[in-house]
Amino acid sequence: MSRRIRMAGTLLAASALTMGALTGVASAQGDGGSRAAAAKVDNPYSGAKVYVNPDWSAKAAAEPGGSKISNQPTGVWLDRIAAINGTGGAMGLRAHLDQALQQSGGSPTVVQLVVYDLPGRDCSALASNGELGPTEIDKYKTQFIDPIASILSESKYANSNLRIVTTIEIDSLPNLVTNTGSRPTATPQCDTMKANGNYVKGVGYALNKLGAIGNVYNYVDAGHHGWIGWDDNFNPSAQVIKEAATAEGSTVDKVAGIIVNTANYSTLKENNFTVNDSVNGTTVRQSKWVDWNKYVDELSFAQAFRQELVNVGFPSNIGALIDTSRNGWGGSARPSGPGAKTDVDTYVNGGRYDRRIHIGNWCNQAGAGLGERPKAAPASGIDAYVWMKPPGESDGSSSEIPNDEGKGFDRMCDPTYTGNPRNGNNPSGALANAPVSGHWFSAQFQELLKNAYPAL
Repeated sequence: MSRRIRMAGTLLAASALTMGALTGVASAQGDGGSRAAAAKVDNPYSGAKVYVNPDWSAKAAAEPGGSKISNQPTGVWLDRIAAINGTGGAMGLRAHLDQALQQSGGSPTVVQLVVYDLPGRDCSALASNGELGPTEIDKYKTQFIDPIASILSESKYANSNLRIVTTIEIDSLPNLVTNTGSRPTATPQCDTMKANGNYVKGVGYALNKLGAIGNVYNYVDAGHHGWIGWDDNFNPSAQVIKEAATAEGSTVDKVAGIIVNTANYSTLKENNFTVNDSVNGTTVRQSKWVDWNKYVDELSFAQAFRQELVNVGFPSNIGALIDTSRNGWGGSARPSGPGAKTDVDTYVNGGRYDRRIHIGNWCNQAGAGLGERPKAAPASGIDAYVWMKPPGESDGSSSEIPNDEGKGFDRMCDPTYTGNPRNGNNPSGALANAPVSGHWFSAQFQELLKNAYPAL
């Protein structure tokens, strides 16, 4: 597969997006290495360009219609130790940072990194189990986090106009709340990770080491509303994030914010119903889709969960990011108005934008579309809408595919699978013929283009 890195990097230097107004933002800082980094800002996305990954951009541009979005900024996934230096022709961390400096033209520029290699990773699923065993916390620290921190600390990058946004360990801490103990969704693997404390230790170590670098902004993954939005999960998740944020020498001040809906599909805003609606005297919370959740979309959840973190001791200016890369749900199946008020299920199902079979479905969802384009400060408490998950990269393989990346096969990625307690024993809703997680999936990319909302 042709990467066309050099050509893409040259073109993208002129096309990296600017998110938000430049008013009140510190001026450009020379060549990116000759002056000290600017003081941290409240929202790193305000007034800044955001790095466009040439690897992803070249793949997107090679797809029919892909040039419509190939200049959008996406996350760079550091999902195994080898990814730090680059693998299989893909750029390593230094190469990305060098490209970001080139794209910046001396202006503040956000680089979005996904830090994702905890021991015993992805304990409630199999598609991204990872390369480190449950007890390999020391290897995580010394061979993964320390080398990343060392590179980011180099003067060329640390004393530059770059603003490094790190998304810390997707799905890890929420799993300790929802998939442990006596819950029907519990797994032995998650019980192990809760008992040995290595998720909390690993996240705390990453926050402490990376947060000590002056131009790094840590955002901790906080699941999504269809996972953490229930009363039993909401405050406990805030508490476990605080536990991690104060572990291994870290403090809450080393957390710039949270990110929700990372690599997921939950709708940004449901306009055809609210959690306060009722039908014939029955609350929509009793519908099978909402199932007593307090939130029906990501915007309301992110704003409320951000406030809950403040309530448990995080700074009042903590921010939130929402991944909108695959939650547009446009196309012909998008409802134009509320459902009929026959009963709560008819009302909710007829009006909801999210067309998944069940909100617990997470792998390569059929019918999904690109969501809101990346944007700074789009709503109260929200630092940015981001495409942290690069559209077109698979969530996991539809069948078992041997690989050397530590990535397993999860039946939730199999379109013939009829489910488990975590998705209410419903069909998976996954697309067929998907490759290993993180690999390019052309059919999914085309689906996302076709169903984009706002439309392309």
